[in-house]
Amino acid sequence: MGRKTIAIVGAGLGGLAAGIYGQLNGYETHIFEQHNLPGGQCTAYKRKGYTFDVCIHHLFGCGPASALYDLWEELGAVPRKFVPLNECVSVLSLDGKLFRDYYELEQLEHHMHELAPGDGRMIRDYIGGIRTTAKSDAMGQVMAGSRLDLLKAVPGLMRSWRWMGATMAQYGKRFTDPFLRRAVPLLVYTNPEVPVILHLMRHAYGLTGTLQWPVGGALQFAQSIAHRYESLGGSLHLRSRVTKILTEDGKANGVQLADGSRHDADIVISNADGRRTIRDMLEGRFEDDRVRELCTPAMDEMPFAIQVFLGVNRDLSHEPSSMILLLGEPVALAGHECREVEIQLYGFDPSMAPAGKGVIKVELSSRYSYWKRLGADREGYTAAKQELANRVIDLLEQRYFTGLRQQVEVIDVATLLTWERYVGGTMGLGMYPNRKTSIAAGMLSNAMTTSLPGLKDFYFAGTWATNAGALFMNAHSGKRVMQDICRRDGKRFLSRPA
Repeated sequence: MGRKTIAIVGAGLGGLAAGIYGQLNGYETHIFEQHNLPGGQCTAYKRKGYTFDVCIHHLFGCGPASALYDLWEELGAVPRKFVPLNECVSVLSLDGKLFRDYYELEQLEHHMHELAPGDGRMIRDYIGGIRTTAKSDAMGQVMAGSRLDLLKAVPGLMRSWRWMGATMAQYGKRFTDPFLRRAVPLLVYTNPEVPVILHLMRHAYGLTGTLQWPVGGALQFAQSIAHRYESLGGSLHLRSRVTKILTEDGKANGVQLADGSRHDADIVISNADGRRTIRDMLEGRFEDDRVRELCTPAMDEMPFAIQVFLGVNRDLSHEPSSMILLLGEPVALAGHECREVEIQLYGFDPSMAPAGKGVIKVELSSRYSYWKRLGADREGYTAAKQELANRVIDLLEQRYFTGLRQQVEVIDVATLLTWERYVGGTMGLGMYPNRKTSIAAGMLSNAMTTSLPGLKDFYFAGTWATNAGALFMNAHSGKRVMQDICRRDGKRFLSRPA
């Protein structure tokens, strides 16, 4: 009997990981990707010497102190060059004060006392939370460790228990200083509803050096994983869009491409958007009430909906890596009322821009329906993007970057329609199943959405199979799926070459 064949739809990190572990465990795998590059949402592109990274803010698992490093090592993403960052994020007040959330705790504590001398008790609590969380690798052990690692994580989680109940918004209200009361809730991608413990974990990993930036950004990171896959004998088919998942007698048995070609397989794994997989590729034939609920669009407005990139003739090497600009009055940008604007500044990685220059990325929330309506008129859509970029440049120049407009050399705006076009999802980045997005739930639960009712030999990997879109979770979902397949086939799972 020959090797079982697995067809994988999509070369995102979940699909690439499933392919790598499939090859390691004796399966013949084929990955079919509609784009001309691997990586899915983990990608970047170049414009006139500038690299515009649409994915990574910080990367978890950048050092051997975390079990997530083992995952990246198995996938061929490390060792590689990383850049340690000085702070998690910075916040600029209306009167020009800059709160820098330094990773180094003595520096952070001194800085916060200077900003808010009357908040000594809360500053000690905040520093204590980071220090306590940094004593363990809870996220890595729970997510990517063994059962023994999972047990080892329990004491660390118990020590951090009192920071698990509050959101960033609730925690920020405990400060008396008006600036910190407004700044603290925004420290995790300007989302006040994020649990405090997740911010403490992120900060703790920055402190221990296991959260850093991969030199070259997302595309190089994804390409190293794709190289690992092909080096193991896997077949990566680019520019190969899957239009149909083939089934017979309630069993997935292959895929059909846009060119009409058929590729038979014993098992099919979809790393593609779940709604498109279920409603289009499988023609809605394997749904129940639970699946229909998951397929219902969860929201119209979403974060990271727009990315405004600026390639600038300006040295950004001394700027914070991430900065939130507080606004005095709300500003309407792309149909969304903004009270603050978050920007990424890539001066810490010289490979992202020509010498002496830099890249600025502004990420904004917006509504899918807003851009879908504009997309019906190509000229209007292009004009709306240009108008948005001009307004963003004016705002940045007024708030912090004096003389910026004269320094801008390249402008590029990516919207939710851009994501639909290049990644193939529905509603752009809103490719999650309709349930509450939660990194914590994704870490602590094995109940991923990996199967469909009435369909055998079919699995999901990637964003649809997790509770959040974190890269390490997407990659680990591919590993979990292959562990399930090996268990079903009675095979001992291998994570490295025998």
